[in-house]
Amino acid sequence: MNLPLLNNLPFLNNLPFFNNSNTPYWVKIRTDQPKCIYYFGPFDNPQEAKLNQNGYVEDLIEEKASGIYVEINKCKPKTLTVYEE
Repeated sequence: MNLPLLNNLPFLNNLPFFNNSNTPYWVKIRTDQPKCIYYFGPFDNPQEAKLNQNGYVEDLIEEKASGIYVEINKCKPKTLTVYEE
């Protein structure tokens, strides 16, 4: 079942009825400075994503990013870097 409006509600992936096994996992990193959201992936499972997240965070720290928040989501990002104003 493909319900496009519901694809943007990540909490639904925890419900078996809505869980699409073809949807990969991504590391989502939000930074306060610069104000961006970065997606890294795709990964086959959350454990693989978690194993790789530290390298992405280290790269952002080296680039002087601050206020770094990390999530692992099952999603299909349309853009890998989102610049927020």
